[in-house]
Amino acid sequence: MKRVYVNEKWCLGCHLCEYYCAFANSGKSSMVKALKDHKIAPRIRIEERNNISFAVSCRHCTDPLCVKGCISGALTIVDGAVQINSGKCVGCYTCILSCPYGALSTSNEGAIQKCELCAKNAFGQPMCVQGCPNKAIVYEGR
Repeated sequence: MKRVYVNEKWCLGCHLCEYYCAFANSGKSSMVKALKDHKIAPRIRIEERNNISFAVSCRHCTDPLCVKGCISGALTIVDGAVQINSGKCVGCYTCILSCPYGALSTSNEGAIQKCELCAKNAFGQPMCVQGCPNKAIVYEGR
């Protein structure tokens, strides 16, 4: 299965992946209309420590603890990717606590959010990869 991988040696810490992610999941056709005057809520985020920058997003584990910990069944594995059914999410945040990578976060819609590899939007492939100017983020099978 293809996943998003980050090469921290190439990450500039520019945060463009966060903006592309927020745009991809906004439902709008224009990045300016989607993001201008809005606080973004990306499903990928840049962490910076000791002069090293790297993007944190869902790793779509083969045996995900977030899915095991989900009491409502809102998290499932579809074609190898961990997906959310927001209608089932009860907001207990057990998944956030159980993810060892810190890849899940709260959502403005009341449920949780995480990278779903842009499978539920019009782009069909992760926009963070397309928006990375240094090609530090790739979408490939390993």
